[in-house]
Amino acid sequence: MAWLVSATLAVVLAIGIGFWAWTQHAVSLSAPTVEVSIDPGSSAKDVAQTLVQAGVQVNPTLLYAWFRLSGHARTLKAGSYELALGATPQSLLQKLVRGEESLRTVTLVEGWSFRQVRQALAKADQLKPDTQPLEDEDIMVRLGRPQLHPEGRFFPDTYAYAKGSSDLDVLRRAMKAMDRRLGSAWQARNPAIALKTPEEALILASIVEKETGQPSDRAEISAVFHNRLRLGMMLQTDPTVIYGMGTRFDGNLRKNDLRQDTPWNTYTRAGLPPTPIAMPGKAALLAAVQPKASPSLYFVARGDGSSAFSATLDEHNRAVNRYQRGRP
Repeated sequence: MAWLVSATLAVVLAIGIGFWAWTQHAVSLSAPTVEVSIDPGSSAKDVAQTLVQAGVQVNPTLLYAWFRLSGHARTLKAGSYELALGATPQSLLQKLVRGEESLRTVTLVEGWSFRQVRQALAKADQLKPDTQPLEDEDIMVRLGRPQLHPEGRFFPDTYAYAKGSSDLDVLRRAMKAMDRRLGSAWQARNPAIALKTPEEALILASIVEKETGQPSDRAEISAVFHNRLRLGMMLQTDPTVIYGMGTRFDGNLRKNDLRQDTPWNTYTRAGLPPTPIAMPGKAALLAAVQPKASPSLYFVARGDGSSAFSATLDEHNRAVNRYQRGRP
């Protein structure tokens, strides 16, 4: 009988070695890359069958047996996965256990309005458009910030997401990122600034973001607005007027537009506008709370992306003549 036991053990060992070798061998795919979605609550047998149906050309019974023998049959994670040529049963298992989902990205750009954010989300690949039928106010309700204006509340960055994720999830992450960034900037503020709350810092940062053509000018642009706020001067910044015009703005700002009152028109209303006018990035947030020590009250675009700063109206008028009107 000893020979029979030995023979049986040899057969079992050979099968085990063969099975292990199979787990290390690349499986065939129906295409160079195969996408598969594993539903929550799927059993290991369901997962094996789903993989085969998606284009993984392997015996589902063998794959299920591998999941069971590995001891990870109950730890396979739901999600969206992308499989490439060269995948093995072993690498499939690791991907599913670790939850290494295939990710897409969407980029929210510094200086964008919330309208532009919504347009970008609507075009994002494989992102579920849950916000599409909602008004801006309804979106903020869904995000847990009812009655809060959405402008400037989301941090500009590149956000990765799994296929089929909700655009509300991306917005929620961007909102929390802005909360953190604004909080950090406010903690690092110069105590002598003319701002009283983080909200005011966010509003001013959005203006700095829209007025900045060259990064090195941010801190002095911020100084101009701080100096004006201290003196009770109108901010008189064109981007706030443009924002208040909404879809009426055709790309050309006219003198008459500066006289048309809106809550955001800083030519007709003193102080900061009631809300941000765009998404400020990290640099604009810091510039808003750490303005340059400067006497400047005016600035004008030089035409090369930079600005010329002036402490007096006479200096400013000369700069306007030089850079805007081409006069010496």
